Amino acid sequence: MKPEELQARVLYRDGLMLVIDKPAGLPVHRGPKGGLSLEDFFDALRFGLPRPPALAHRLDKETSGCLVLGRHRKALAHLGLLFKHGKVGKTYWAVVEGGPDADSGVIDLPLGRLDQTRGWWMKPDLQGQPAMTRWTVLGRASFVADTPVGMNNLSSPSQKMWQPPPPLRGRVGEGGILGDSTTDELPPSRPAAGRSTSLSRGEVKDKEAATSGEAATCGEAVTSGDKGAPDVQNSDEPRPKRLTWLALEPLTGRTHQLRVHCAAMGWPIVGDNIYGDAPRFDGPGLHLHAREIIIPLGRNKEPAQITAPVPAHMRDLLMACGFTAESEFLLSAAP
Repeated sequence: MKPEELQARVLYRDGLMLVIDKPAGLPVHRGPKGGLSLEDFFDALRFGLPRPPALAHRLDKETSGCLVLGRHRKALAHLGLLFKHGKVGKTYWAVVEGGPDADSGVIDLPLGRLDQTRGWWMKPDLQGQPAMTRWTVLGRASFVADTPVGMNNLSSPSQKMWQPPPPLRGRVGEGGILGDSTTDELPPSRPAAGRSTSLSRGEVKDKEAATSGEAATCGEAVTSGDKGAPDVQNSDEPRPKRLTWLALEPLTGRTHQLRVHCAAMGWPIVGDNIYGDAPRFDGPGLHLHAREIIIPLGRNKEPAQITAPVPAHMRDLLMACGFTAESEFLLSAAP
């Protein structure tokens, strides 16, 4: 990557921090095996300061979007506290295989390390660290004979084509921050009708289940609307492939949190070759994008709200799910 190419990815800049649009496929820092990393190019982002910026948090190698850098030591310490105490609002966009039947909900599923041989790989673990993710459906699509049919923001049950998601698969994976964040304080988020956050540990609820008092524990998945779902099991028609476009808000900052939670619910993120079924090589790329970040700037200042454009490898499936340039404008302009 040339210096000017990285500079063109700067989304926000002030005396405290930079927010850049991280490209997918490039790790943020050098791993134990070495190799090229985003940090190798930070010298191009000094913009007159004596030292290059440094990472205030992390994104996975295959995740694209908003990445925050501190421009000096004092800034890094301040940003680190904001992330640790859940003061930074984060919204990711993802395209998942299958998807939930409801339109919004919260996943409360503790996570732990898979084992000592798998590095940062994670798994659902009731004895692990608390992990919560708020999700909202932004669009849906059905593929029949490789022809996508978009269905965005479905409003009536009769439009939904989903079968009940399969039981938790016991497989696990976004959103880790530098250091160990153990706070359960929830970050700022946009209000959405029907979202339930008053859940006991290990519990998963969607919007309609919260209304009826139904709940699912770590070992089962319950979605409302199952009784009215069409039965296609005995049909001679080929079963369509289904995709869902989700907005994901990590309310805690566990490693691989969004990837683990989506996979555990039976709807892995497209292109996930750790927790999903994507091939290890030559796959479609992980369809997970750090779409927006909201960072407090002080008591008397409006927070910085930064949005990263949709990456090229996600555009086709997002458009199949109803994404348009107009919808991008409306979402970025929402309060």
